[in-house]
Amino acid sequence: MATIDGLDTAVLADWLAQQRPGLVHGALEASLITGGKSNLTYTVTDGSTTLVVRRPPLGHVLATAHDMSREYRAMAALSSTDVPVPQMYALCEDPAVMGAPFYVMERATGTPYKTAAELELLGTERTRAISENLVDTLGRLHAVDPAAAGLGDFGRPDGYLERQVGRWRKQLESSRSRTIDGIDELADRLSASIPTSGEGTIVHGDYRLDNVLIDSAAGDRMTAVLDWEMSTLGDPLTDVAVMLAYQQMAEASRGTGVAASVTDAPLAAGYLSQEEVLQRYASATGRDVSDIGFHLGLAFFKLAVILEGIHFRYSHGQTLGEGFDTIGEAIGPLVHAGLAATD
Repeated sequence: MATIDGLDTAVLADWLAQQRPGLVHGALEASLITGGKSNLTYTVTDGSTTLVVRRPPLGHVLATAHDMSREYRAMAALSSTDVPVPQMYALCEDPAVMGAPFYVMERATGTPYKTAAELELLGTERTRAISENLVDTLGRLHAVDPAAAGLGDFGRPDGYLERQVGRWRKQLESSRSRTIDGIDELADRLSASIPTSGEGTIVHGDYRLDNVLIDSAAGDRMTAVLDWEMSTLGDPLTDVAVMLAYQQMAEASRGTGVAASVTDAPLAAGYLSQEEVLQRYASATGRDVSDIGFHLGLAFFKLAVILEGIHFRYSHGQTLGEGFDTIGEAIGPLVHAGLAATD
């Protein structure tokens, strides 16, 4: 398809000819990469070169979310570190060009493993090694000196947790269209129990296995960490907690007949347990992880608000792709898990 919802390939070709002459040649064909429930991601090709384009979702967009320049800047800066990221080609911040800001990057090789079934085809040993690499890469990200990478002004670590609680409360109000039992109580608990933030690091914001690419043809090497739309400078335990929250929800869904809200990859045989994830991260980084309960509560609250925003767009016919019809059902369990984590 030459032109697809949210992306005009003729406009893109003309823009790229000005911004990156010689990168592509002739007419472009585009396709929507399935699975994305936030920013829209497309592959674009001229028949010989394939690129990836990212832009915000259609319709209702949460304030401060879906920041194209933030994603682009984070990955461009990290290209000089040992955190794997795609090569960045061009950023357009002018919505007049395509109807929204967007950027163009390299199409990295590899698979974003989302399901336990996919991992189980690899076997227990490879699954364990992949989950270990996931934790170790997060540790390497948190070891990057933000100033040395050119990201010294990428966020404000001081007061980060307070701002996170306030931000996600505001995001909830932006998407509130129905009653969600317990979600305001969870927000109140978090507001009343904010710990002192640890040393500020670069924070990914939504770190999990299906937001990285693993190249099985290259010894299961991680080729790219993707989806940096919520990246900033802040408390690194928020990244650890998000990863554990996804894992906890997958484990809670085991044997119930209800699909995990986002991914069930951590259910695969060989995948590190929650305790092993936390221990491996603590051992690799030397960080105190004793406040993980608060961070887990915040992670569940954030995920609930994000999914409620997606549910809001779906209910207003503003989503592209499949898999949105059950998103709203996943929010209640997230809220209850957050309340349990903060007990």
